[in-house]
Amino acid sequence: MAEECTHDCSSCGKSCSDKQKKESFLKEPHKKSSIKKVIAVVSGKGGVGKSLTTSLLAAYAHKAGKSVGIMDADITGPSIPKMFGVTERASAEEDGLNTVLTPSGIQMMSMNLLLENENDPVIWRGMMIAGTVQQFWTDVIWRDVDLLFIDMPPGTGDVPLTVFQSIPIAGVVVVTTPQDLVKMVVEKAVKMAEMMDVPVLGLVENMSYLTCPGCGKKIEVFGHSKADEIAAEYGIPAVAKLPIDPKIAELADAGRIEDYDCDVLKEIYAKIEG
Repeated sequence: MAEECTHDCSSCGKSCSDKQKKESFLKEPHKKSSIKKVIAVVSGKGGVGKSLTTSLLAAYAHKAGKSVGIMDADITGPSIPKMFGVTERASAEEDGLNTVLTPSGIQMMSMNLLLENENDPVIWRGMMIAGTVQQFWTDVIWRDVDLLFIDMPPGTGDVPLTVFQSIPIAGVVVVTTPQDLVKMVVEKAVKMAEMMDVPVLGLVENMSYLTCPGCGKKIEVFGHSKADEIAAEYGIPAVAKLPIDPKIAELADAGRIEDYDCDVLKEIYAKIEG
């Protein structure tokens, strides 16, 4: 007697003509958009410097001659416009929403560019937030972008899942800090990327060390670096260690993060470009 088909092809070892294809949830970008590659910047928890890393990577790529865009997918905690000194509100065309340009010409879309008052909170449930991020892909016009960086909200919830399923992510960069607790949470982000079949291109350890202004010695303020250990365990090809540098905070607060030279990201950028 033939076995009844359960339509669960993932657990079926038979090869049949009716075998179902994996359903795709990918959405088409706006018809006027042109985007060559999308990179997501993720973290397992908040407060590790994910938005800073996104900004520094975007600025680095722009200085390398690429046309760059930043999608600020952290809807309830957007900080990207502030770091670039962008206060202009986004404008709309008849069939889409225009990005706003940073002083150097990086395209940007963020919830803060749509609010009448940037200090107003966005008090929305998860489905509405996820839907808004999806619209940043389908309704925003990204013009001739070589690299689009997505600043993801922390964790592995609704929004990261929506981004991974609806946008063709070419790779992710994971951001962490040296503490043991953060290492455990980062592993969750790495495993999520693996489950979504998206390669992890690099690991950025923020606040990795402080350089003594007197003797030049590197001081590991938050404990010994775990970046190389995590990268080796999960086969992550590139590691960057961002220092605790007052200059970063100074430029970010002044809206001039593009002025910071961040050569430590060179290896990760090479993986992104390649």
